[in-house]
Amino acid sequence: MTVTTTDRSAALAERLFGATLAALELCSVYLGSTLGLYEELERHGPLAPEELAERASIAPRYAVEWLEQQAVAGLLDVQPGQPRRYWLTPEHARVLAHRDDPAHVAPFAHMLAGIGGVLPQVAAAYRTGGGVPYEAYGAEFRYGQGHINRPAFTHELPTEWLVAMPDVVARLESADRPHIADVGCGQGWSSLAVSHAFPNAWVDGIDLDAASIADARAHVAAAGLDGRVRFVQADAHQLDAQGPYDLILFLETLHDLTRPADALRAARAALATGGTVLVVDEKVADTFTAPGDEVERMMYGWSVTHCLPTQMAEQPSAALGTVLRAETVRELADQAGYARVDVLPVDNDFFRLYRLWP
Repeated sequence: MTVTTTDRSAALAERLFGATLAALELCSVYLGSTLGLYEELERHGPLAPEELAERASIAPRYAVEWLEQQAVAGLLDVQPGQPRRYWLTPEHARVLAHRDDPAHVAPFAHMLAGIGGVLPQVAAAYRTGGGVPYEAYGAEFRYGQGHINRPAFTHELPTEWLVAMPDVVARLESADRPHIADVGCGQGWSSLAVSHAFPNAWVDGIDLDAASIADARAHVAAAGLDGRVRFVQADAHQLDAQGPYDLILFLETLHDLTRPADALRAARAALATGGTVLVVDEKVADTFTAPGDEVERMMYGWSVTHCLPTQMAEQPSAALGTVLRAETVRELADQAGYARVDVLPVDNDFFRLYRLWP
């Protein structure tokens, strides 16, 4: 059947309608997460609007509207009767309320909120060729970015990603005081995960963003790991001054660095003899293909609204964007003087793992 221009227009209009609906529902998830509504519903539900309003300290009229919207959207279930009561099922609680659960994707809403707050600045940067600094995206984006990766860092990093390098695990388990660097540590969830996995290790979380380092220090204090994990506000290019390290991690970080080859070069210089660098970054297609799959579309979505603008805020910049293809990683490693790059046999929908050999 021949597809007409009218058919294509209608299909795109329907797609954008769906995108608008999804974006609005993500905004409602942001409200539920930020105000603690999902937690109250799981803890005390089913709840009527006035009961939720009292427990969560929000206005009753807003409670009515939000609960009805959540039910209409299929996020909450409804108990019939008067007054109507709403509850969060265990299955949906995993997605919306359980921060360590692998199904927890509610932090996407916070990332969207952070981007929404600076979109006019992003548009201005497009015109001038400048950028938008990371801190401009605010606490919402910082929380979202930290917590969207938290489940993978908590569960997959120690049990799947590092296990794919058994010699590295053996070294970390047998050494008296192995040293690990977590470059671009953000809110510190990955640093905490490797510290829990290797109780004898000293872990340095390194990030240039002061607010992220403050968050990470609060998290390590709450976890009772002060003394084994420290967080340092520093540039990735200063890594060689912090070492030597048995393992250096770049988790969801390399594509965001303005001088990625220099950072990898500093990491190589900071390695102890026989040490290893692990890069975990986006699992995108090997080559540009249009239209792309959903993962490719999502990565380009982050790139045009966040990653590239933050990278352009500092010059000179490699301006990699979010879509970091395997060939680019190999080129950067070669520029930094590494002898070999292996893609590790770890199956993941979003991440590709690279082991860099000095």
